[in-house]
Amino acid sequence: MYDIKALYEAESVEDAIRLLQEHPQAQIIAGGSDVLVQIREGKRAGVELVSIYGIDALRGVCYDEEGAIRIGSLTSFSHIAADPIIREQIPVLGEAVSLVGGPQIRNIGTIGGNTCNGVTSADSASTLFAWDAIVELTGPEGIRHLPIREFYIKAGVVDLKPAEVQTAILIPKSSYEGYFGNYIKYAMREAMDIANLGCSVNVALSEDRKVIRDARIAYGVAGPVPMRTPSAEALAKGQELSEETIGKVARAVLQDIHPRDSWRAAKAFREHIAVEIAKRALRQSILLGGGVIRE
Repeated sequence: MYDIKALYEAESVEDAIRLLQEHPQAQIIAGGSDVLVQIREGKRAGVELVSIYGIDALRGVCYDEEGAIRIGSLTSFSHIAADPIIREQIPVLGEAVSLVGGPQIRNIGTIGGNTCNGVTSADSASTLFAWDAIVELTGPEGIRHLPIREFYIKAGVVDLKPAEVQTAILIPKSSYEGYFGNYIKYAMREAMDIANLGCSVNVALSEDRKVIRDARIAYGVAGPVPMRTPSAEALAKGQELSEETIGKVARAVLQDIHPRDSWRAAKAFREHIAVEIAKRALRQSILLGGGVIRE
């Protein structure tokens, strides 16, 4: 059923790097919720695997010395959703990963595996884009940090160099402090389904809660990789809180997104949904931030 040539279990990040150097054709496996399915389907027949699942140092959520939220790449979706730091500072990420698959998938699926797959439909990806997340990568040359927008190269391809391991995802303090967010996933059914479109919005309001100081709007399945909407974000800044503003900003996302026709949904339908869920997510983010929206 599973055509695996060899499985090597890493005891530490350094050990994983060594194994990947010794076996350059080997691929990393963490929870296995995607990799094992692909092997069973014959897409990775005869593969060599380096398992990093036993490296407990890659699990958990904490603050780093600069106040950034550090999420270990092996942290499961269930643990992210339940973590007190996530709940206090960026609850929208917990809400987003709670929409991944069913309970079994959320218990074993990891944030690192979800992002390293490079797929645009990953529920965590658009939310991490909206938080200006930083990806930490550790390899033979040491540690490097990459903005998540640069980590995604094209559909299914991310910037992982040979023998590198994604070790953490960081949310800078400046990216979450004072921001409130909402994520909306549109799918044909409520559970156990891949998104037809996902939209994640963060806003920061002025001190008097009457003006949008800053906004970040990100999408999944609106292009080959997750993406931000710079035109809509620029339009939102400095705007007073009103239904008219929300409508204008939501319509502006069409200047930046590039959905396609597929068997799941037509391009025109995705564009329609993109505007509608942007309105809803923007409105909810403003309300979470204590804003009052004029009619």
